[in-house]
Amino acid sequence: MISPDLDTVAVSRPSYLCGLIGSGISKSLTPPLHESEGQAQGVGYVYRILDLDTLALGEDGLPRLLASAKLLGFDGLNITHPCKQAVIPLLDDLSDDARTLGAVNTVHIANGRLIGHNTDWSGFARNMDEGLGGAPTDRVVQLGAGGAGAAVAYAALTRGVLHFTIIDADATRAQLLRDSLAAMFPDRVVVSGDLSAVPAAVGQAQGLINATPLGMAQHPGMALDAELLRPDLWVADVVYRPAETELLRRARDIGARTLSGIGMAVGQAVDSFRIFTGLEPDVLRMQEHMRRLLAEEDSATLAASPS
Repeated sequence: MISPDLDTVAVSRPSYLCGLIGSGISKSLTPPLHESEGQAQGVGYVYRILDLDTLALGEDGLPRLLASAKLLGFDGLNITHPCKQAVIPLLDDLSDDARTLGAVNTVHIANGRLIGHNTDWSGFARNMDEGLGGAPTDRVVQLGAGGAGAAVAYAALTRGVLHFTIIDADATRAQLLRDSLAAMFPDRVVVSGDLSAVPAAVGQAQGLINATPLGMAQHPGMALDAELLRPDLWVADVVYRPAETELLRRARDIGARTLSGIGMAVGQAVDSFRIFTGLEPDVLRMQEHMRRLLAEEDSATLAASPS
């Protein structure tokens, strides 16, 4: 019996080429997260960073990047700030969720066509399902009405929140999101407000979601006064670097139930991986790998800090 040629085996092995388009993403953990899952699945998987800053491009460079991705045989692209809305006119079609939210973070490239999806909302929804099972969701407050905020709010309402309050430093932005969500969920109460509404809204809520950048390593701090936290108020964060933000730490310290942004980050990656490859990713394996990547990053940061 003649053994198969190794080069033939390598060529016939399924392989995927994907990437991430955005600004300031050179340190993203998405490439190793996707590539490790591809390796575990037994397929070739290469994931590239396409940083607009590094490439000296703005949003007007998107058509060129998308055309190049098609020409080079990319199977998919993740899209992040500031391109989630700008990419939409350049696509051939949208999933229902992406069309509803008016934002795309995942583009599947197949048969020469670009199809936009939104896995931000599904990532947060999965995080709620896995991390907040049984938690009361009658009244929830969300801080932040930006791009991530829209997806998170949509996810929360799909998971049964009855009374939803959106608060943002930009009251007009909060109102616009409120109007959009109220039209999508006419059987719910959706209200909006500016930062002055935080104390009263949180005081009546059962859950609090931080969908602002506050808490990130480059944006330290909290989006509300820590004295507003209570043991009976569950607290969720979309920030995952660091894994435990000051908000989550303060809430945990007083006995409140907390939900890290790691679950959302992994959840959207899980759904993107499935869209790109058609393969079913191992959620627990990807969660563990993300925790390992974050731990390694923390260790490197500590090692580089002056003693």
